[in-house]
Amino acid sequence: VQLQASGGGLVQPGGSLRLSCAASGRIFRLADMGWYRQAPGKQRELVATVTSGGDTDYVDAVKGRLTISRDNAKNTGNLQMYSLGPEDTAVYYCRAKIWNNDYWDNYWGQGTQVTVSS
Repeated sequence: VQLQASGGGLVQPGGSLRLSCAASGRIFRLADMGWYRQAPGKQRELVATVTSGGDTDYVDAVKGRLTISRDNAKNTGNLQMYSLGPEDTAVYYCRAKIWNNDYWDNYWGQGTQVTVSS
């Protein structure tokens, strides 16, 4: 199983970005998905999660600005980000809990850099 994250880049304050995460390989069931971020010198933190049923949850710092979604048919997830500020600068990682027909496990994407700067 592999997760491929994409969509990061440089954006000006107040701008928007859309991150994508694609899962591939031996996937029999995909449970919850999540996006995390790690800013320079800080620990990785949870940003948002979405269950297989579409229930979402967000850390307070991003509520109202970020929207997590998923496409169960395509095994993909997205993080739409609006009104970005310098505090959102970080490497963003996607995670998915996947049943590979032997066991459940959490898989991580490689990370995609988001830089908010003028």
